Amino acid sequence: MEVPEELLYTQEHEWIRVEGQNAVIGITQFAQDQLGDIVFVELPEVGSQIEKESPFGVVESVKTVSDLYAPVSGKIIKVNQDLEANPENVNSEPYGKGWIVEIEVSDAKELDSLLNPEAYLEQCKKEQE
Repeated sequence: MEVPEELLYTQEHEWIRVEGQNAVIGITQFAQDQLGDIVFVELPEVGSQIEKESPFGVVESVKTVSDLYAPVSGKIIKVNQDLEANPENVNSEPYGKGWIVEIEVSDAKELDSLLNPEAYLEQCKKEQE
């Protein structure tokens, strides 16, 4: 299972890549493996505010529908419009073309509560037991 070292993670299986005051958010390889083939991604509106640990979108797969939870609070500055036509990018490249949103982080201190790669891997191992 791929868990890139440069990312932070949530217990709900979102990843976040911090780039200055902005951050890109997606779902992890573990999450997309659990969901199966993704057929639809509901994206939030650019300009909308998201709150840490609150739902901001939906991923629909052939198996289930799952909410996306914000790792941190912020303002949506970009959404991955390509997912409307190609939701399968979340399966094939969860850490690349499958990114979901980019936000302007409103409180960088919230990043401190996220999981580092080692802690996230431990959580995934426990969930597989």
